[in-house]
Amino acid sequence: MLPFSRFEAKTILKLSGPIALAQLTQTMMYVIDTLMAGRVSPVDMAGIAVASALWLPIILTFQGLLLALTPMIAQHFGAGHKQQITAVTLQGAYLAFALSLIIFLLMQFIAIPLGMMEMDALLRQKALDYMGYIAWGVFPAAGYMLLRNLFEGIGYTKAAMWISFIGILVNIPANYVFIYGKFGMPELGGAGCGVATSLVFLAQFIAICIYALISKKTAPFRLALPDYGPKLAEIWQIVALGTPIAFAMFFEVTLFVCIPLMIVHLGPIVVAAHQIANNYSALVFMLPLSMGMATTIRVGHLAGAMDVRELRTAISTAVVMSIVMAFAIAGFTYVSRDWVASLYTKDPVVLAMASSILVLACLYQISDAIQVVCNCALRGLKYTKPIFFITLIAYWPIGFGLGTVLGLTDWIVPKMGAQGFWVGIIIGLTVAAVLLAWLLRKQLRKIEYNQQQTITT
Repeated sequence: MLPFSRFEAKTILKLSGPIALAQLTQTMMYVIDTLMAGRVSPVDMAGIAVASALWLPIILTFQGLLLALTPMIAQHFGAGHKQQITAVTLQGAYLAFALSLIIFLLMQFIAIPLGMMEMDALLRQKALDYMGYIAWGVFPAAGYMLLRNLFEGIGYTKAAMWISFIGILVNIPANYVFIYGKFGMPELGGAGCGVATSLVFLAQFIAICIYALISKKTAPFRLALPDYGPKLAEIWQIVALGTPIAFAMFFEVTLFVCIPLMIVHLGPIVVAAHQIANNYSALVFMLPLSMGMATTIRVGHLAGAMDVRELRTAISTAVVMSIVMAFAIAGFTYVSRDWVASLYTKDPVVLAMASSILVLACLYQISDAIQVVCNCALRGLKYTKPIFFITLIAYWPIGFGLGTVLGLTDWIVPKMGAQGFWVGIIIGLTVAAVLLAWLLRKQLRKIEYNQQQTITT
């Protein structure tokens, strides 16, 4: 029986509530992109799906690397080290700018991998246009991620919530203008979503900079430092901690977004159906993910304060809440699957296929919730290296590999198409949940043992 604490539940919910709203609002922008592009044509919606298969792994891997700042800042905050928080954030800024420059340059050659894929010429052009426009949003996105990690590391999660509202207020009218060519702008179709997303990143970066400069929450950390230059040793600490997180996110994201690349030869209808299920699943995943991100913050604070007993209770409470949440999401998804699919398309063939995939999406909710909370708790402990190997094995050889066999071959069962990949996802996430839960339990026992040894000596 997992111990449950009402105090920890309230604390985690207080942290996760604003994160959930921020994450849902952020993801809603991608949902809105898909909805508005889908109203133009299935090709435009499929173009966003293909472009997202390349763009999302890039930006989320980047975000994963910078997420190392959250537990670092959280542990300094728990220990009362104010100057170290300022210093870590500064070094994170140097890293964020360098990486964003590299990503921007690499995205100028995105036509090469797209040219290697077998797909409709118009579909390829839509994806290329989208990628060309969104590349400019990498720089402001990096700045926003950096300052968001600062706010969340000190336990103030409302900042990202307020900034996300600004983002969606920019996203909807910008989509309207650039998709349909209003107010003298060119009519770009689905590719216009790329312009809108870059504008959203810019607006969010400006807003969070202003917030950081005037907020009372950041006032204790606006300190003078003895040296403002880049320090390679400190930057490397961020890279060393963040690389396993980044790869874990990369492996999970590509498990989903590479599927359109594998099924693109089956036609826009199949890709569009998968995109609907994937888009909705990404939206509801923000709830357990927010619980996990709040767990990272809470665990970081308790680890910094060396409160081991409360640390175990907090993690156990987070796992229990995530499981309850997963059951609720799965039930809602099953009951409302036809209605959800109808929000994206009126095409009866796409609607029927998307509805069938959403049934499968119900099944992996529990495993997904457990694995993300355990993953985030390990981040809070700054114990991330084994996460790389677990997610690599669970998501790719097991999840994606089995999905490819089920979806595109007759080796085990007749070809299942997109549904076969979703069965692979379910199995891969289940394996990840079991292994990460075992690893977390082992690490907690190690921490408790080390503390007992310290007390006895």
